[in-house]
Amino acid sequence: MPMLNQLRQDHANMARMLHVLQLKQKTLAGGERPNFQLVREVVDYILDYMEGFTLPLEEVCAERLRERAPESIKVTEQLAKDYRALKAQLKRLSGDLDMILMDAVIPMDRFADDLKAYLDAHRAYLRDERELLFPLIRQHFDDDDLERLADALPDGAAAELERLQEAYPELYAELRDAPEPVT
Repeated sequence: MPMLNQLRQDHANMARMLHVLQLKQKTLAGGERPNFQLVREVVDYILDYMEGFTLPLEEVCAERLRERAPESIKVTEQLAKDYRALKAQLKRLSGDLDMILMDAVIPMDRFADDLKAYLDAHRAYLRDERELLFPLIRQHFDDDDLERLADALPDGAAAELERLQEAYPELYAELRDAPEPVT
């Protein structure tokens, strides 16, 4: 199932993004000031990704699973709820970043704690998708469903990488140099 392989690759890419944020969170928790512009790029990229990739994909999956496997509704509704909470956490972090970049006084220990809580929640969300959603897709989707799901994916990885390089140059440089995290 090439489409599931694409989803796994997208999870690995998101894990790398989270790894970059984790390094910056550890710097901050250690009392040093990280590159907040890079943190801004990562947060912006993830928000864009959630809107342009996760949301459409989630809608296609949930709709089709409701039709094919009504027993999956509990899983898809929980994932949707977790996704909304995750996005809200990230938007709060984004607002705090705006304040930090404008040199407003923000308690750095609170920001570091909020960032850590977000990272933990996002990793848990990815794990739940892998362990709960992917098996449902494998079990209940036929070739047509997989094609519809593939149509909901963003354009090819090469185009996404090119967009990443242009829109987020510091982030791309950091990702290029980051080790491949275990997902």
